[in-house]
Amino acid sequence: MQKYGLLGYPLGHSFSKNYFNQKFEAEHIDAEYVNFEIPQIKEIKNVLKENPELNGLNVTIPYKEQVIPYLDELDPDARLIGAVNVIKFKKGLFGKTKLVGYNSDIIGFKRSIEPLLKPTHQKALILGTGGASKAVYQGLKQLGVGSTFVSRSKKDGCITYGEITPKIMAQYTVIVNTTPLGMFPHIDACPDIPYDELTPDHVLYDLLYNPDETLFMRKGKERGATVKNGLEMLLLQAFAAWQIWQKQ
Repeated sequence: MQKYGLLGYPLGHSFSKNYFNQKFEAEHIDAEYVNFEIPQIKEIKNVLKENPELNGLNVTIPYKEQVIPYLDELDPDARLIGAVNVIKFKKGLFGKTKLVGYNSDIIGFKRSIEPLLKPTHQKALILGTGGASKAVYQGLKQLGVGSTFVSRSKKDGCITYGEITPKIMAQYTVIVNTTPLGMFPHIDACPDIPYDELTPDHVLYDLLYNPDETLFMRKGKERGATVKNGLEMLLLQAFAAWQIWQKQ
């Protein structure tokens, strides 16, 4: 039996386990998918030692960046992004297993947002600076959209929420929320941007998918903006992860 799993902490919210186990059952694949809830990334060593039959892993918060030193190789996208959410187990020389890191977030995000983009969408604001934001940055770049990060505190290469002016809102017509603000159960929260400056020319994309419509999306919709949540991205990145694991 093949074995796959998810590394992260905590994993109560995890979508992957149900998705993959249902897939294996529906498609009669002799495999199982388990959660590895580890409080520190160094415990990955125990996971690998105790599960020699592993074929692949997904990686989620907070380990997408911390896992990199434990890998033997990085796919070009994962190297550019500096974050990994898929690990493929490859047989190397003398039967030694090689761990190769990939990023399927970028694949899921690009395929999901691309149909919403028009030639007028040249610039984007990325709300948040975590591991997912880096995949969003590279994905938008590959789609020809330049991005600026927005952070709560002063950081190099970022602006703060207080620095988002009406002029910036007029120029940056794509806004992507990569923060957890508005996620269930805190559904009354949303990123602090000037929603009054939104127009029907704006696209608001939220990586969150629970609830279906976040307050960020609702406020965008009220101003006529195009809005989308992260469910399709989630499904697409899971599908891409499976393709990575199956690729010879």
